[in-house]
Amino acid sequence: MHTLTRTERLTFKNRLGQTLSARLDVPEVPPRFYALYVHCFTCSKDLLPASRICRFLASRGIGVLRFDMTGLGSSEGDFSETNFQTNINDIISAAEAMSLASKAPALIIGHSLGGTTAIVASQLISSLKAIVSINAPSHPRHVKKRFKDQE
Repeated sequence: MHTLTRTERLTFKNRLGQTLSARLDVPEVPPRFYALYVHCFTCSKDLLPASRICRFLASRGIGVLRFDMTGLGSSEGDFSETNFQTNINDIISAAEAMSLASKAPALIIGHSLGGTTAIVASQLISSLKAIVSINAPSHPRHVKKRFKDQE
């Protein structure tokens, strides 16, 4: 099933009251269900792979929300003041905003460190039925090594 899609610009508040920028990719027909996409560390909702994945899913009948975490992309906040827990809080805020709009996510998709945070956050999002993790680090030493290689 291929269908035409559209992308809506949205915003919602995180737990600190900061406005986070989002896109909702939806099919032109009523979605079968909704998903929440969590981007990689320091990435944004507009990164080409993120937008392609979300638009592809929308073309298959799934509505997908992708958003910029605090301090990234078009979202408010200072990225230097964020951490693993603030990212989890942003994910929960996104899921709550979706639920308030009657679009509760049944699926969460996370890429890289976004996959790790999605797995942790999923324990606090009751509407979820499935998790997809794309290339998420399985151990903190992997993440530490990546940053050490950048020095």
